[in-house]
Amino acid sequence: MQKFQELKNLIASLESDIDKFYNKGNSAAGTRVRKGMQELKTIAQAIRAEVQELKNKAS
Repeated sequence: MQKFQELKNLIASLESDIDKFYNKGNSAAGTRVRKGMQELKTIAQAIRAEVQELKNKAS
């Protein structure tokens, strides 16, 4: 559950950079968004693996 909270916090922290990139054309913000999206992917994969592991233990 901690990883999910981490995921939500990361999404919230990216919101201003996403706005700056898409609405104001700030390319540096785009770089931060791409980095954040990579981190999101990593966290999401960790959550997916944890869910699978817990599911397999329950069986």
